[in-house]
Amino acid sequence: MSGDRMERLYARRRFGMRPGLDSMRALLGRLGHPEEGLAIVHIAGTNGKGSVSAMVSEILAAGGCRVGRYTSPHLLRFNERIFVDGRPVDDAALQAALDVVERAAVAMEAEGGQPITFFECATAVACIIFQQAGIRLAVMETGLGGRLDATAVMTPLVSVITRIGLDHCEQLGDTIEAIAGEKAGIVKPGRPVVCGTMPDDARDVIRQTAARQRCAFFNAAEEIGVTRTSMSLEGLTVRITTPARDMGSVHVPLAGIYQVENIATAVAAVETVAQQLDVELSDDAIRTGLARVCWPGRFQLAVKDPPVVVDGAHNPDAAAALVESLRRLKLKRPVGLVAGLCADKDAGAFVRLMAPVAARAWAVPVPSARTLPAVETAALMRAAGIKEVAVSEVSDALKAAQSWAREAGGLVLVCGSLFLAGEALALLDAYPWPLDDPHRLADPNESIKPL
Repeated sequence: MSGDRMERLYARRRFGMRPGLDSMRALLGRLGHPEEGLAIVHIAGTNGKGSVSAMVSEILAAGGCRVGRYTSPHLLRFNERIFVDGRPVDDAALQAALDVVERAAVAMEAEGGQPITFFECATAVACIIFQQAGIRLAVMETGLGGRLDATAVMTPLVSVITRIGLDHCEQLGDTIEAIAGEKAGIVKPGRPVVCGTMPDDARDVIRQTAARQRCAFFNAAEEIGVTRTSMSLEGLTVRITTPARDMGSVHVPLAGIYQVENIATAVAAVETVAQQLDVELSDDAIRTGLARVCWPGRFQLAVKDPPVVVDGAHNPDAAAALVESLRRLKLKRPVGLVAGLCADKDAGAFVRLMAPVAARAWAVPVPSARTLPAVETAALMRAAGIKEVAVSEVSDALKAAQSWAREAGGLVLVCGSLFLAGEALALLDAYPWPLDDPHRLADPNESIKPL
């Protein structure tokens, strides 16, 4: 992949995350509306939307569909954001689409239009890639919010909303109801809505939005039964039932207990898609799709001995789910916490939730310009009651934590940021796809602040 092309795309981050749909509509119009040939499963939410996107994509593929997938952010390579037939887009296809979209954006700007943002360009690139690959069914995740997200210009086949919590409050509002209202902006007239497990107040907002738009509303928590039968660091075994069938025992190689609700949401989503397309989706397709799902950096067992778990949890709700996963595993091992956070997150609440499970901790910087300095993370750890805290670079912290775990019979838990998760997976040689440079940052234009 040409570095110049990626640099031009990343340079568009200087335009920020501008809410509004006019520029996105204009860009897609300039490109000939590549999105119009897509049947879209549109997914929004605070936590779980990436896992649900991965599950839905794999189940539909196992059912015989060619599927595209668009998610964000990426861990290490931009290619991760755009999947074609179960694999990250190859460099040649990405390079060609980047060139097409960049030319269109530059032409619009030369004519006096507003600057096109990074996410608008990335979304258009995904649509071009799907069009060129002959993809007709795409799972597309929002970037931020829903109502004014660049992906919201598209009319979905099905809208899916996963668990909602307090995150990105500056942009979306400071109450669950306000954030739910923004996420529910992906709901379009007459298109069915699948709602995952979430607070009652949030579900009520989504239900009311669906009613106003005359949409069928499916509550995944009520309609899909997912019962955990066993759990280990290597995944979950669950029993899945719906009003029409009992799929029996299904293994899912994602270990977090929070994946139980994501599985229910994904199954509700694919059943709704099958109804909309008037196709049959077999039990075997659901079992096979869930068994082969790969969504790295989400309670991922990156190293077996001593165990190192990498999780991208970065807000208080995700921290609570992470702690609950550890509790449910009933591991009789002390936990060494390697954590780094972004300054725009509720770092204090995150650390307070994680502190009770940590026998000791290493505070590290996140590979992003938004990182909270590691010394500040360390101060939060000490204030939360963790007695043994070190400040270190990520590579040194991983080595020290693994050495400690060998001696103490412990487990290492890396968390606090998806940027950090990506870097840790590369350093631990646990990233599942090829890397041209295993130590590159998730964003080459973002530098790490001093410790």
